[in-house]
Formats: sequence, structure tokens, C-alpha cells
Amino acid sequence: MLISLLEWLERMLGDFPGANLFDFLSVRAGVAIILSLVISILFGGRIIRMLQRYQLGESVRDLGLAGQAKKAGTPTMGGVIILLAIVVPCLLMGRLTNVYLITMLVATVWMGLIGFADDYLKVKHENKDGLAGKFKIAGQVGLGVLIALVMLFSEQVTVRLTAAEATAIGLTEEARVTEFSARAGGEVERANYQTTLTNVPFIKDSRLAYENIFRIGPSLVWILFVPFIVFVVTAVSNAANLTDGLDGLATGVSAIIAAVLAVFAYVSSNAIAADYLGVLYLPGTQELVIFSACLLGACLGFLWYNGFPASVFMGDTGSLALGGMIAALAILLRKELLLPLLCGIFVVENLSVVAQVSYFKYTKKKYGEGRRILRMSPLHHHYQKLGMPETKIVIRFWIVGLLLAVATILTLKLR
Repeated sequence: MLISLLEWLERMLGDFPGANLFDFLSVRAGVAIILSLVISILFGGRIIRMLQRYQLGESVRDLGLAGQAKKAGTPTMGGVIILLAIVVPCLLMGRLTNVYLITMLVATVWMGLIGFADDYLKVKHENKDGLAGKFKIAGQVGLGVLIALVMLFSEQVTVRLTAAEATAIGLTEEARVTEFSARAGGEVERANYQTTLTNVPFIKDSRLAYENIFRIGPSLVWILFVPFIVFVVTAVSNAANLTDGLDGLATGVSAIIAAVLAVFAYVSSNAIAADYLGVLYLPGTQELVIFSACLLGACLGFLWYNGFPASVFMGDTGSLALGGMIAALAILLRKELLLPLLCGIFVVENLSVVAQVSYFKYTKKKYGEGRRILRMSPLHHHYQKLGMPETKIVIRFWIVGLLLAVATILTLKLR
């Protein structure tokens, strides 16, 4: 059976003094961040040179943007650096029997392969459209279905509740997976339940199960729950892809989001913190702290090369994977309702494209000539057209991302 370095060390060292150091989540998360940074920085340069050697450079269409011509030939598909810096530390520091970590690793590789195929067709085979849209959507839908099924049917994916809490949201005995006794004599106070229960932001002690929202039985909740999860995964991954248009923009915003999700993963995996803050206690999600730490370290390490002027672009290999990972993390942590706030930059970028295209089609049909709301979409290109330097746009988007991150964390108390 596949074991991580952590588990191997525990077996080898046994009772050796200091052998239990890696039992501490904070130590594992700290080491994971360091490993991610080191891997992305040390191996990033070699991967970039390999991409240059195989002539996997970006072909830039003339859109009349400042500094655009200088980007031509810059190696793309650099998302491979991010994927490597996430997967390797997770395999070393994570517990590979944990379904949350396994699901995130699958999501990472899954979306990375879709993005890689798209980039390869664009660059190597000079196919400007890359992978057909239907195949991209099929991949995103497939990942959404997988995550939804894990949420619904895995016995490791549970919420710990009291009997009163379970009764209040209509959970039956069939949903109970494991019982816990508070005393040796043993009245059962809490139990782990399989449920689609999620926290609703800004409302105190508000916990809604999708079974109740949709007014259907638990056995039929998958009919509507699965499409909802598919929508979240597809929307966030596409939005992240649209945001990746300036040096360091998507990478920096993703790093901020990863840091917030690490906080939520820690709170959700700690019974005392979860109870104090009134969020759902999700046993086993401590491994998502490790994954979030790897994601944060990988993004920061990639900025070493992706900051202006970029030595490499992440391409769809990175952007689709980042969006998929963020969506999957939020869903597994039952914080999907916070994504519009936490991923506000992604949302606005996506909406700017939708608004621009919709308004252009509407005015063309009505007036015979298409009109635009923005000078160019996505939104970051609008500011470029206004003459704003690329670095200033990126830094200001990061600042807005930080404000949204703080606001998202404040939802733990603002109710």
C-alpha cells in the first residue's frame, strides 16, 4: 500500500525522541509550505529551460495592448511547476489514507491534464483553439461529479453533530456513521453523520442541508446536489482561466485564496475552534490544511518566475487546475457559499466577459451594430486599454483580493 514519507518515518523511528514531531499539524503544514517553495524555485528554472528547448512558447495575438509583443515566445505550460510543487509535498507530508487529501490530489492531476492537453494542442500543433470546448467542459463536469459523489457516499466525509442538531435538520439514523461517548458510562453526545449540511454565511447558527433546501428525501438529494457541485467547479475553473491574463495576476490571487482556505480547513478540523466559531466540525479535514499549505507555497514559488516581467506563463495547465483546486477545497470544507466573496476577483473577471459579450450581441441585434461596455474584456484588459501599467493593475487586484480575503475570514464572526 502507498504510504507517505510521514507514515514511513513514524514506522521507522518508533519511540525515538522527537519521532512524534510530525504528529503536529502546524509542523507538517510548515514543512509542506517550505517544500513547495523549494521545489517550485529549484525545479522551476529547469522546467522553463526544458520548455524553451522544446519551443513551447506563447504565441500572442495582436490585441493592441501595451507590452504585448514582448511576451511572444515566453514559455507557457508553466503550470507543471505548480502541479509538481503541490503533489510532491502532499505525498511526503500528507496521510494518503485520508479521502479528503486523495480527492484533492485527483482533482489537481485531473484538471492539470485537461489544461496540459489544451496548451499542448495550442503550442505544439499550432491549434489556436486548443482542446475542443466540449472536452474541457466534459472534464470539468467529470470532476464535479466525482467530488459530489465523494461528498455523498464516502463514510470518511462526515459532520459531527449532537442528536438534537441532527434531528433539527431532519437526519435519520441511516445517516449516522460513528458514535462518540462523552463519559466512560457512556451517554452518546455526538455522532458523525453523512449529510450535505453546509454553513450559510452572515447568519448566526444557520446550517442548511441541501436535502431541506430542495425539499426532497436524502436518498434523492444527488439529483440536484450533483449538478450544483458541477456548476461550482466549472464556474470557478473557467473564471480562474479568464483571470490569467497578466503576469502574476492569477498566481497572486490564488495564493491569497489558498491562505484563507487553509484557515478554514484548520478551524473546521479542530473541534474546539469549530464549536467556538459556530462552524461545522469536519473530522479528517486537517489534511486539507496540508494541501492548502502546498497550494500556497506553490503559488508563491511560481511568482518567483511569473512576476513581471514573466519568465514563464502557467497556461491552462495551471489556471484550470488552480480554479478546480480552489472549487474542490471550498466544497469539501462546506464553504462553497463563500466562493462569490472569497473569489470575488475571479467572479468579476468572469462577469465582465459575460456582460461584454451579452451587451454586444444585444446591441447588434437591436441597432445593427455591436456596442461595448468595456474597452476590452476581461476586466484587467480594460484597464490596460486605459493606459494603466500592467504591474499597477496586478498589485491593485491583489489588494482587492486581500480585502475580500479579510472579509471572508470575518464571516466567521460577522453573523
